[in-house]
Amino acid sequence: MITHDLKKVSRRSWTVPQAFQFCEHLTRDHYENFPVASVLVPKDMRRHIYSIYSFARIADDYADEPGLTTAERMDSLSEWEEHLIDAYRGHAHHPVFIALRETVDRFGIPIELFQSLLRAFRSDVTTHRYENFEEVLAYCENSANPIGRLILLLFNYRGESTLELSDSICTALQLTNFWQDVSVDLLKDRVYIPLDDIREFGYSEEELFQHSFTSAFKDLMCYQVDRTRQMFGEGKPLLTEVGRDLRLELRLTWKGGTRILQKIEEAEYDVLSQRPTLSFFNKASLLVSSFIG
Repeated sequence: MITHDLKKVSRRSWTVPQAFQFCEHLTRDHYENFPVASVLVPKDMRRHIYSIYSFARIADDYADEPGLTTAERMDSLSEWEEHLIDAYRGHAHHPVFIALRETVDRFGIPIELFQSLLRAFRSDVTTHRYENFEEVLAYCENSANPIGRLILLLFNYRGESTLELSDSICTALQLTNFWQDVSVDLLKDRVYIPLDDIREFGYSEEELFQHSFTSAFKDLMCYQVDRTRQMFGEGKPLLTEVGRDLRLELRLTWKGGTRILQKIEEAEYDVLSQRPTLSFFNKASLLVSSFIG
């Protein structure tokens, strides 16, 4: 359930520090595979990551809120975008936008990146199948890549080649999440595996919804994991391009994504009966390895 009703939360008066605190609590209340403003990020930067994450988190909740009609979900996202536009005009009442206004003003962040995210959330409402990999990548361009670009802008990395490396990593992270969450997404009637790949490997959508783990499905997922790993490799030079202020966090994120792919492999690609996750030991090991390279 969405616990951050716009009207209810906007009724009270929020100071800027209180707004950032709201965003921090929201961020910490949600489970993530990959770090969100961990202790590896300079303390003075974490609150700005919280504000960006909170904007996306609540929009995602609107897109997925159970019990709402398609029209109601789209209306909620439109209202969220209106608050975004108002914030860029200097008017904000919801704590997320009070904090976000401080972030975008300080770092000169274009509104288009946030609007790209909203396009992805609207797509979540209206689109539950993707015919080919190109359509999946187009979704990632709006859902994942803007996040990486937003973080790089916070740390003043603005070169196009650097941003493109980030796109490769963020797309790989999004794809990893898709392959990890196949069984979860089926409960929402969502299939992110390209339909033409499903047919190419001799599998079917009907078998997918029956959670039928066959050799065809195993080969299908192996193919998806392999090309996702290739994208992680394409983006890996970014890990040495950024400075120490972001390098450790980025290494941890990259290692977390590739470790999930490894977990899928170790499970023989059976993501229908289990959801691969990182244990506490896995996360601790990744943290150590991020410090040593």
